[in-house]
Amino acid sequence: MEGFWKTVTTRWQDSVNFLLGLWLILSPWALGYSATEAALWNAIVLGLVIGALAIAALVEFRPWEEWLDMALGAWLVISPWLLGFGTTVTGVAGGAFAATWNFVVVGVLTIALAAWALAERRDESRTRTT
Repeated sequence: MEGFWKTVTTRWQDSVNFLLGLWLILSPWALGYSATEAALWNAIVLGLVIGALAIAALVEFRPWEEWLDMALGAWLVISPWLLGFGTTVTGVAGGAFAATWNFVVVGVLTIALAAWALAERRDESRTRTT
C-alpha cells in the first residue's frame, strides 16, 4: 500500500486528472446540464477516458498517454461550440453556461497537468542520464 501512495503523490498530476475525469462524469447532474444530451455524453465519455488514462499513467508512465490527455483537453475546450451548446460570457440560460465553462476549465486544467507531467518526466530523465 505504501508504494501505491508514493506513486499517487509523486505523479500527483495524474491523480488530479483522475479526479477531473470523475468530476466530468458527475458534473451534468451537479451543474444542471444533464438535459443537454450532447453535453451529457461529452462529459461522461471524456470523463471515463481521462480517468482511465490517469489510472494507466499511475500504473506505468507513458508519454503518449499525456499527449492524448492534452488532445482530450483541447477537445473539451472547443467542444461546447462544435457540439452546439456553447455560450458566450453573457451566456444563455444556466445549464448551457455551466456546461460551457465546466468544459473549458476542465480542458485547460487537463492540458496543463498533462504538460506538467511530461515536462517533469523529461527533467527526471535528463538528471538520470547526466
